[in-house]
Formats: sequence, structure tokens, C-alpha cells
Amino acid sequence: MSGSYPDKIKQLPLYDGRFDAHKLSADNCDVLFASYPAGTSIAPHTHDTENHGIITKGELILTINGEQQRYAAGDWYHVPAHAEHAADFEVETEEVEFWFYK
Repeated sequence: MSGSYPDKIKQLPLYDGRFDAHKLSADNCDVLFASYPAGTSIAPHTHDTENHGIITKGELILTINGEQQRYAAGDWYHVPAHAEHAADFEVETEEVEFWFYK
């Protein structure tokens, strides 16, 4: 996994999913430190978790229920549980994402 995260973050277990990330598990929450190469697309999908994230580098183009919005470094975003969403990354991007379980 690429990215500019500190070595301690890179030593966390790898997330087994649609993108590259290291995962920190907590009570009722997973914290993902994710890196996306330029040109990455994540197809529309849903999940049971409520997600909050902050972009730390680059830009996220997030589409939720057909509405598209751009998030730059320093911006927080929210994806409600069960909302259909997709993500595109035109430039190399990193984020910290919090997945809260009900």
C-alpha cells in the first residue's frame, strides 16, 4: 500500500475490501487509513455502516443517491447507512474513514 501515513499506521492490519487501507478496529467502529491512486473508481454500492471521513490529501468525488459532490483535503463527508454511493478519485488521494456499526 502506498501513501504518506506514518510507519505505525502502515503496521496496522490491511483492510480486505475494494480499496487499499490499513484498519484500526474499535468498539462499534472501524477506522480506515486509505490511499487511492489517481483514476480509482468505486462502483455504486451500499453497506450497513454509517461512514464519516476526512480527506487528508487529494480529492474525493462522492456520489450519494445520484447527487455528486467534491471533497478536498481538510473536508469531512458523511455517508448514511444503506445510502447508495460511489467514489471517484481523479488525483492520488488519502483519507481517514470511520465506519460506525449500529
